[in-house]
Amino acid sequence: MSTVQNHRLVITDFLARARDMFGDKQVIDHVDGTETLRYDYRTYADRVARLASALVAAGVRPGDRVGTLAWNHHRHLELYLAVPLAGAVLHTINLRLEPDEIDYIVDHADDTMIFADPSLEHLLAAVKRRRPSMPIQLIDDGYENLIATHEPLVEPVPRAETDLAALCYTSGTTGAPKGVGYAHRSLYLHTMVAGLADGHAVSERDRALVVVPMFHANAWGVPFAALMTGADLVLPGPHPTPAAIATLIDRHRITYTGMVPTVAADLVAHARSSGLDLSSLRALVLGGSPPPAELIRALDALGVPVFQGWGMTEISPMATFARPPAAADDDLDSRIRYIRKQGRLLPGLQWRLLADDGTDAPHDGMTSGEVLIRGPWVATEYFRDPHPEAFVDGWLRTGDIGVIDDRGYLEIVDRAKDLIKSGGEWISSVALESALLSSPGVVDAAVVAAPHPRWQERPVAYLVGDGIDLDKVRAHLAGTVPRWWMPERFVIVDALPRTSVGKLDKRSLRGRAVEDLADDTALSDPPTSRS
Repeated sequence: MSTVQNHRLVITDFLARARDMFGDKQVIDHVDGTETLRYDYRTYADRVARLASALVAAGVRPGDRVGTLAWNHHRHLELYLAVPLAGAVLHTINLRLEPDEIDYIVDHADDTMIFADPSLEHLLAAVKRRRPSMPIQLIDDGYENLIATHEPLVEPVPRAETDLAALCYTSGTTGAPKGVGYAHRSLYLHTMVAGLADGHAVSERDRALVVVPMFHANAWGVPFAALMTGADLVLPGPHPTPAAIATLIDRHRITYTGMVPTVAADLVAHARSSGLDLSSLRALVLGGSPPPAELIRALDALGVPVFQGWGMTEISPMATFARPPAAADDDLDSRIRYIRKQGRLLPGLQWRLLADDGTDAPHDGMTSGEVLIRGPWVATEYFRDPHPEAFVDGWLRTGDIGVIDDRGYLEIVDRAKDLIKSGGEWISSVALESALLSSPGVVDAAVVAAPHPRWQERPVAYLVGDGIDLDKVRAHLAGTVPRWWMPERFVIVDALPRTSVGKLDKRSLRGRAVEDLADDTALSDPPTSRS
């Protein structure tokens, strides 16, 4: 029999903690690098409680999904806790998706209503056609009127710790986007781990700049971590540029932030040219792809400690953290080697390396296997779409192939299903191949990743067909796939290499793509060649 209290772990407790223990800590809003608003956590808590009351009055019921389509600003931060305070589920929608993709996600989630920035309303065109009666509240003066005309909600709408608090969808690069539901308990535990010394170590001493989009796996959980620990929150607003980010770090003496390596590279370049000081940072956490060694060296020269985190939407998203061991403290080359790995597993999680034969691969730093993860903030199935092949015997099959060394550091060495990671964004080679096959004159197509000095990886497309007009192919793709999916190089070949069973031999194509891309990596105008 347990002798401890069975207290619910619900993220709405973060609101009272922020108000009562860190009431003077600041939320600071910006547009284009210029401060537009500043208030304290006490004011934040009051506005959140009023907004939650407005949601209840509008008919939002426990378990309803409430969508947000918004940039990183204080009103989006208010929705982060107002929606679960009202008993509903916060559904953050990726604003980089196309209107039809957003329509699919909103329909699949069965959102009750959506809060949207006015500048993003056009992305809801398909949603409005499909769901004309669904309320869409623009985050403008009407939003402020909701807060002004409602009294604060006295108590959170009761929810069990196993009830959903948030919902995020994957990018859908291997099919339709899949929803990942986060329970109150899972988010609570995930947030606590963000404060561990060998993790992100977010604390009351920090001033955190939230660069990671708030629609992307809850901005890696940083907003929740800041509210729980009392860190100041600096929000960059729409379209944060590297110049604006550097300015905010310098002006506000930011101590913690996270971003993808491509943004960090531009940040370094701007800091060097402008003379802005980044040395207040105690941690710049990079994710999405391994950072180049040159980038780590450049940041080190600017006095910025760099770390890497690895995870995925299905893991809320934090799984590992690459903090070098103490033995590497005085050796930059050694630290770089550890930082470029994906890091050690965070406490509370367990992992396996699954070899091709179904056995567990040893953690010897050489033997690879698919990374399997389980733990209290790991998904057990997708929202309304179980996909049992991804969740086997209580383990999440990540689809990433890695090795683990004898110190417990993971290194991802390949990706299942031939996904391409470019600038922190996934590109589906399968989806891109499908789009190419529908292009004029193309009868066969294959897409593989090639290393790129700026974007880590870029797609190279191999096409078969007579009389292919590449300008027409590009025009077709421009209207079919996201802009950043445009292949870096198009190579027209007589035939594609295939294995003995008729499958595309992408291994041989990857080797060739390195050579084909080596001479020209201009993103703005992908070159072409013919063999």
